[in-house]
Amino acid sequence: MHELVFYIAVVWLTALLVATVIAVIVLRHKASRILALDMLTGLLIALLIVFATSNQSPFYLDAALALALLSFISTVTISRYRAEHRVF
Repeated sequence: MHELVFYIAVVWLTALLVATVIAVIVLRHKASRILALDMLTGLLIALLIVFATSNQSPFYLDAALALALLSFISTVTISRYRAEHRVF
């Protein structure tokens, strides 16, 4: 039963990743692309957490945490640059 739930989660997250990549390519407004990229990293973090729980390995959780921190900083930086045309 647990393997079935794992495979369903992986397939669902992969489908969402593909849809988000298509959204990043298709969307025209920069703000929409920023949000789609932020959602893409959130989905990658979720996928890493699913793999961490299935493999009983803390290394995937470390990678997910690092990706979450980088995602937050990059989203704030890009949004601030878009709004004020300066980073700092």
